[in-house]
Amino acid sequence: MTTTPVDLLSAQGLRITFPGRHGAEPARAVDGVDLDIRPGEIVALVGESGCGKTTLARSLLGLVPPTAGQVTFDGKPLDYRSRALKAYRKRVQLVLQDPSGSLNPRHTVYDAVAEGLRIHGYAGDERQAVHDALSRAGLRPPERFFLRYPHELSGGQRQRVVITGALVLEPELIVADEPVASLDASVRGEILALLLRLRDELGLSALVVTHDLGLAWNIADRVAVMYLGRIVETGDVEQILTAPRHPYTQALLSVLPEAGGDPVVLTGEPPDPSRVPSGCRFHARCQVLASGEAERAGVADACRTQDLPVLAGGSETQVACHWATAKVAAGS
Repeated sequence: MTTTPVDLLSAQGLRITFPGRHGAEPARAVDGVDLDIRPGEIVALVGESGCGKTTLARSLLGLVPPTAGQVTFDGKPLDYRSRALKAYRKRVQLVLQDPSGSLNPRHTVYDAVAEGLRIHGYAGDERQAVHDALSRAGLRPPERFFLRYPHELSGGQRQRVVITGALVLEPELIVADEPVASLDASVRGEILALLLRLRDELGLSALVVTHDLGLAWNIADRVAVMYLGRIVETGDVEQILTAPRHPYTQALLSVLPEAGGDPVVLTGEPPDPSRVPSGCRFHARCQVLASGEAERAGVADACRTQDLPVLAGGSETQVACHWATAKVAAGS
């Protein structure tokens, strides 16, 4: 008998709205999202800047309470009271994109890593815990780094210290926001390999927030593509990245060097989240609609006027696109 894996972290119908400025309409930063992460799984949350992915990640961390919907962890709804959140953040840790900004320049590596242990009242051998965490992150011998300061480290070493600060609490899930964006290309592969090794050795789950589908290809098990507050395509990384169905995903992939063809240039900027357009929220920038393909498929009016349903969570490949749905129905 096959059992369905239990989700470690799950968002259901998540909405996050911020008040509008100077009487403007509220900004719908996250506008109905279902997203699941299983034990030992790496999920990449991909999209342009301003699409809502960082706000969604902060809400999953308990930093931004949702306006509607629910976050559950290990089968239990997230409790936003301070004591419960403190216990939750021991199990779910954040790794930021800028290691220079994440580390206090006046703290040694030892103190930077030990800070979390002290906040959570760790009762074990602090020195041993810091030693072991540095070793797991590839900073060896650990003692050589104890008394060093961030400015004495390379960019890759600083990012390893940031990851160590999360690992020392032995979390079950890390949320990594653009974890290699500030690093040289030569170092990025090392950090990605480290995250994969930690997943395999520790059973660690991860949500990796990125604008780079190439990074998702190298590290993720599943991909969720976000546009203007919603997930528009989600599923297994290989299936999404080798046969993308949503025009937005196709455009993001087209700029990768390995794509081979001409990159798709999206017109204009993403709409203001306080003025979400009618119909498909991508339609004003959609290359399929602009080329007449949607018209030939008989869905152009739907693209402009009919909203699309929120994609359900889970591991199945899904897409929120009138044109892609029509293609499947037509057998093409």
